[in-house]
Amino acid sequence: MSTRTHRTRVFAAAAAFAAAALTLTACSNGEGVHDEGAAAGSASTSAPTSSPAASGGTSTGAGQTEPAGWVSGDSAGGAVGSSGTTGATGSSGSVGSKDPVSASTPCSSTSTRMTATEVSRPLNHLLLTVTNTGSKNCDLIGYPAVRFGEAQSVPPAFEDSKPQAVVTLAPGESGYAGVLLSAADGSGSHGYTTKSLQVFFNDGAGTARPSLPAKGVYVDDSIGVSYWQSTMADALAW
Repeated sequence: MSTRTHRTRVFAAAAAFAAAALTLTACSNGEGVHDEGAAAGSASTSAPTSSPAASGGTSTGAGQTEPAGWVSGDSAGGAVGSSGTTGATGSSGSVGSKDPVSASTPCSSTSTRMTATEVSRPLNHLLLTVTNTGSKNCDLIGYPAVRFGEAQSVPPAFEDSKPQAVVTLAPGESGYAGVLLSAADGSGSHGYTTKSLQVFFNDGAGTARPSLPAKGVYVDDSIGVSYWQSTMADALAW
């Protein structure tokens, strides 16, 4: 082998070694060739996925459990509905006072007007009419205690006339009671004619003094009164 040939081979080997060294250096500095497809796939696969608990979102997929305290769409609807029902019935039904007009108190001589009318049918009957002149409802309790002239006692009530409920009068409404003055067949005794009448409200709610006919009314010991009624017909049935 000639000296020139030997040198040529040495120089070629040195050049190849140098090129290899440069290639290794470039790769270590991040300047080598990259597989862009593999890098993209790796980045897509390694990207973090947020969980419902961390992001506030939910997942209703099969086999997955909702975070503690989470209310699903259906549950939320039920909760709102329950809240609405409570608001509608709880607050309005239990809080607040009665309407002043609907609250009832016993009818009294100061909040009513009373008249006494002698009727033709049935015979020997007087009709008492009480009208609520106040601004609130009032109750006609029991029956009227009537006293004609100088009588020392008041007549009894017909117990069968007792209504099933107390008669309540709204402002402007009227209630009624009938008074049997004397026996229609003349069988009564101790009769007398009187021109004055006092009517006592139950519960000590005052006394009314309705006017009687100018000629007066005839009364005997057959006298009796009905309980307060809501209609004239019921009051005069006794």
